[in-house]
Amino acid sequence: MPPTPRPPALPARRRLLRQGASLVLGLGVAELAAGAQLLAVRVWPAEDYTRVTLESDTRLSVSHFLIAEPARLVIDLQGLVLNPTLRELAGKVRGDDPYIAGVRIGQFSPQVVRLVFDLRQPTAPQVFGLEPVAAYGHRLVFDLKPVVERDPLLALLSERGLAGPPPAAPPAPAASEAAREAADSVRDALGEFIGRMPQGEAGPAASAPPRPARKPAAAPEPPAERSTERLVVIALDPGHGGEDPGAIGPSGLREKDVVLAIARQLRERLDAMPPLRAYLTRDSDHFVPLHERVRKARRVQADLFVSIHADAFFTPQARGASVFALSESGASSSAARWMARRENEADRIGGVNLETKDPQLTRALLDMSTTAQIRDSLKLGSEVLRGIGKVGRLHKPQVEQAGFAVLKAPDIPSILVETAFISNPQEEALLADPEHQRKLVEALATGIQRYFAKHPVRPRSRTL
Repeated sequence: MPPTPRPPALPARRRLLRQGASLVLGLGVAELAAGAQLLAVRVWPAEDYTRVTLESDTRLSVSHFLIAEPARLVIDLQGLVLNPTLRELAGKVRGDDPYIAGVRIGQFSPQVVRLVFDLRQPTAPQVFGLEPVAAYGHRLVFDLKPVVERDPLLALLSERGLAGPPPAAPPAPAASEAAREAADSVRDALGEFIGRMPQGEAGPAASAPPRPARKPAAAPEPPAERSTERLVVIALDPGHGGEDPGAIGPSGLREKDVVLAIARQLRERLDAMPPLRAYLTRDSDHFVPLHERVRKARRVQADLFVSIHADAFFTPQARGASVFALSESGASSSAARWMARRENEADRIGGVNLETKDPQLTRALLDMSTTAQIRDSLKLGSEVLRGIGKVGRLHKPQVEQAGFAVLKAPDIPSILVETAFISNPQEEALLADPEHQRKLVEALATGIQRYFAKHPVRPRSRTL
């Protein structure tokens, strides 16, 4: 009797999944309790990228791979077993997440948990670990980023209703060059749109009928030319975000939340002052590395950079708003030096993938500060300090200076505003008050407007 034919072999991955499932079913409760313990799971969706964080008591070992059609990211966590905390991950994916449509979680083998992320678009995932810092234990981070980075200038113009779809680029340039050319053409067209025609001008002089000759008593004046005002971009940088809450007040108010609220209101106020246009380095609760904040400002060719924060100190008695500019040498005070050190720690808390961080780019952005940039930053800071001094108490009556990493754009006047001490109970209450926020926004906008009135923008020489 001929042997019964065997069914065709299953694909390797499906066979492994079935084997893993059968092994898990045969395990007892005591065996499943072994391994690393997951302490928390967090998801931070944003237009730039979505971050997923798994916090555990020990370092996790991980492997991952992508599957196309449909797009999926598969992550295998070694030395881990399912627990209620990990199961919460599926419920933390928001319906409007730009990158993740859903996630499935299962025990692949006795000591391996498999996560399958269903993706909304092709992504270039970055997976890396972070050592314990501040209140965090070991963190495993998945950053789901788009394969093609969106152009922030085109996004700014489109989101703020100033431009339609970007012009079609010629086929020859690479994608990045095409984006730059499209941005340039949109900005040129926008400059024409914002341009003003002097009063009484009827049109080009060439269109008028010829006049009879007259005595050459005086040379005729040249026809008036149309003047234009180019778009003036102010980069607003709400500090902290995502994994980095910033300072936390006595009642629990988080710095990252209040400064984002202020920055959004300030954007609306500046947008109502043509030709000013505001751009936010983050418009949601997600973390942006310090060097990336500088890079974003330069990519939109910002004319000013204003980083917004809420101060904190060891004692609740400290109070008052402050404005900081970069220092070419040492800090202007020990408090300024301490503040710069604290703010520069944001990358460690927020979580930066050091393996993909370009040291040459970082060095170019953060070590090219110029005397002219600092001089203009001090002028901007003085105008802003004068405005916010009318809203509340100042911590110092002059602009202070220190080595803030986020202020080191080589060609953009940059200041950091500490709106108040969130560690002070009275000032924390003010920061949470919508009316005080409105007054603060008005003071910041007025200071920026006064700066431009005294120091008009010049034609651009930078490129994206």
